[in-house]
Amino acid sequence: MRLFGTNGIRGKIGEEFTPDFLVNVGRAIGTYLPLGSDVILGTDTRVSANMVKDAVISGLLSAGVNVIDIGIAPTPAIQLYTKRHGDFGIAITASHNPPEFNGVKAIASDGTELPRSEEEKIEEIYFSGQFRNVEWNNVGSYEIREDANEEYVNSILSLVDTNRIKEKHFKVVLDCANGASCFTSPYLLEKLGCKVISLNCQPDGRFPGHNSEPKPENLKDLVDMVKATNADLGIAHDGDADRAIFVDDRGRYLYGDKTLALVAKEIVKERKGIVVTPVSSSLALEDVVKKEGGEVVYTKVGAPIVARKMIELHAIFGGEENGGLIFPEHQYCRDGAMALAKILEILAKKEKKLSELADELPKYKQMKISVACENEKKEKVLEELKKRVMGENVNTLDGIKIMGKDWWVLIRPSGTEPIYRIYAEAKDENILKKKVEKYKEILKNIIKSE
Repeated sequence: MRLFGTNGIRGKIGEEFTPDFLVNVGRAIGTYLPLGSDVILGTDTRVSANMVKDAVISGLLSAGVNVIDIGIAPTPAIQLYTKRHGDFGIAITASHNPPEFNGVKAIASDGTELPRSEEEKIEEIYFSGQFRNVEWNNVGSYEIREDANEEYVNSILSLVDTNRIKEKHFKVVLDCANGASCFTSPYLLEKLGCKVISLNCQPDGRFPGHNSEPKPENLKDLVDMVKATNADLGIAHDGDADRAIFVDDRGRYLYGDKTLALVAKEIVKERKGIVVTPVSSSLALEDVVKKEGGEVVYTKVGAPIVARKMIELHAIFGGEENGGLIFPEHQYCRDGAMALAKILEILAKKEKKLSELADELPKYKQMKISVACENEKKEKVLEELKKRVMGENVNTLDGIKIMGKDWWVLIRPSGTEPIYRIYAEAKDENILKKKVEKYKEILKNIIKSE
């Protein structure tokens, strides 16, 4: 049995996430940690944040570990604070999931998301029920600190050419999705000398502006505002702000692949070296990295997997196609605010508009859709799918990636939701649509028959 998905423990409030369950998650993590460990804990803006937080804290304290509560903070800010001040970290967030969900994300002492091998140790404790219960005089201490967000912003400012950015006086439309970045990104942009036009920058765990996933259909207001104000660019975060999606000066939504390729191109041109990315990323990335004399290494989908491979290979950059970029000079995790600062630096140095830089990238058409599938069916469906595509050019590093000339389709089970994700790319839009339709129907038929 598993507690952790690909990105922490996730569940619906009142269903999977009950106070009893969450106290025991806290007890399991506390038992896993050495007595007296310091746990950094922060949340996003969800309505259920305090309920989840307080239950987990209760379990942690009962096992004799200390909690440093940094309040509402982006996940990368929690990770940075853990790396600098703690022995372990916990982010109470469900990232881009709807408001009725919440999550518990475990963070290692180096600020990276906890590797699967360590998650398994926590799961073993949880399912055995063998929790450490300390005497009254060994119960953990609880402390509130309010400097994490400021420290995070200052750390980012130290890693980009702030003077060069300030000279440009960029006009930026910022959409915080009513999430944790409300407390960081507006202030970061101000310190970078930008004129900031804000959308959904007041914290509200009901996400009244739009769903916290920065998909094109959720960012229509951002696109309209960029056009209406003649802004230089638009920036959108997901709920916990470990990702950033951009809208260019022409009001075009840029998929995360484009940002990944754009930043990789500049970093590799400057420093050469290895870029790490999952099998779901665009061929555009490989095109630009190879052209600049670098190398792309592919992994399974998941930011922690990318980050650990980056550490192993001393990679100079990494990231995912969803807008999650990893800058090793800052920390080995997805970082939305670091991404926005880096994009502004590139624009300032290149003295070009974002639309111009985007148009210089290799052009591929993409589609990303999902198909409902109950969690218990996922394994059987994957095995049957492998049989159905036998004989085609297939990569099974993560899910099933079918590759053709100038196109590919990746089908993989989600680790956080009861769905299968289909990612696809092609140079020709008609081929793209036909391939997605073909494999979607095959997948649906298999799910139906299982």
